[in-house]
Amino acid sequence: MQKISQNKMAVRPVGSLLITMGFPIMLSMMIQALYNVVDSIFIARVGEDALTAVSLAFPIQMLMISVGVGTAIGVNSLLSRRLGAQQHKEASSVAVHGLFLSVVIWIFFAIFGAILTPFFFQLFTDSPEIIKMGQDYLIICTTLSLGIFGQLVCERIMQGTGNTIHPMITQGVGAIINIILDPIFIFGYFGLPAMGTAGAAIATVIGQWVAMGLALFFMIRKTTELNFKFKRFRPKFRTIKEIYEVGLPSIIMQSIGSVMTIGMNTILIAFSATAVAVFGIYFKLQSFIFLPVFGLTAAMISIVGFNYGARNKERIARTIRHAVLIATGMMLLGILIFQTIPALLLRLFDASPSMLDIGIRALRIISIHFPLAGIAIILSSSFQAIGKGFYSLIISIVRQLGVLLPAAYLLARIWGLDAVWFAFLASEVASLLLAIIFFIKIYRREIATLELPLIPNQG
Repeated sequence: MQKISQNKMAVRPVGSLLITMGFPIMLSMMIQALYNVVDSIFIARVGEDALTAVSLAFPIQMLMISVGVGTAIGVNSLLSRRLGAQQHKEASSVAVHGLFLSVVIWIFFAIFGAILTPFFFQLFTDSPEIIKMGQDYLIICTTLSLGIFGQLVCERIMQGTGNTIHPMITQGVGAIINIILDPIFIFGYFGLPAMGTAGAAIATVIGQWVAMGLALFFMIRKTTELNFKFKRFRPKFRTIKEIYEVGLPSIIMQSIGSVMTIGMNTILIAFSATAVAVFGIYFKLQSFIFLPVFGLTAAMISIVGFNYGARNKERIARTIRHAVLIATGMMLLGILIFQTIPALLLRLFDASPSMLDIGIRALRIISIHFPLAGIAIILSSSFQAIGKGFYSLIISIVRQLGVLLPAAYLLARIWGLDAVWFAFLASEVASLLLAIIFFIKIYRREIATLELPLIPNQG
């Protein structure tokens, strides 16, 4: 009882708690988004073919991040619920299992990247330059990917205990190192050869490995709620199963984004390589809007998961309500930026006249769906927080595969390239309606029926 009462996720007013826990994560996500954009800006200086190559590689990077983030979300959710129920030994076991799984995932992607990367780019283009630059980039990112998986799991473990400051530091340091090293390796400064897309990949993995090392240090030395025992560790199927009850739907949900991107690239390449590059630029730019919202959900998942374990339905409801309001405000700011200065955003990437012609209309049309997306993301994340990630998976499948890709294909065939971008609005309307229906159902069955909390409500 005493341990729960001392945890800020049980006693702090949820409004200020969500902001104080979420702000460091959102800030680190903004830095992460900055490095994604800067990375593409430098690559665009190499040439439009280089930017297209990296855009074609992006779905595989999304797949890697999807598996890493999904696993980390499963660890976060289960760990938070164990802490909320005062099961500290079990929570420590969850954390160690998360580290074990990050190594297993890395081995898989290293083998995948070494064997299949040479064939991947040939699916989309027969340009030798694009294929060569894409292979140089992706092989490095996959075979040396332990850094990103270890970093993601360690950060989510710390967030699961309510610690959001140290994850902010690790993400920030990794991103800054990447930004500094990008021009050095891409263009060849300080006596190094110009390595182009391969240099961008090297800068990326170095930043990830440094961030992982720093995250391991903070997690082991500063996380007092958990006890890390590695010597006698044996993986337990039950713990892994519970992690992936939330993590697997999240992995599939986010991996669907990779499938969607591949599908959109296939639709767009029929118009031009420039259209593919514009879509890649959009994804980099929208990360400035969406990643901070995902940072907010990381804090929300920890708070909701903890209070679900502590059976405190009032704090759960208040946390979700505050998160919806904050996310909607962030998305409204995003739509304002995309509507007013799209040309300026595109010129950051040395946009050609044809890229500006396509991109300005694309950014303005796509951004219409931002506020709807913010609400849907919060509701979907609340399902993950209480161990009901399957509902989030259904929403993602409907949004990206059930509506977005078919709508984009039909709009492209009937009205052409400009109409393709309206598919994002159609898919978000469908996903939000589904998210509201699921939330009402889950709230009535899983949250409203909770017994008295383990401690009284305190704000």
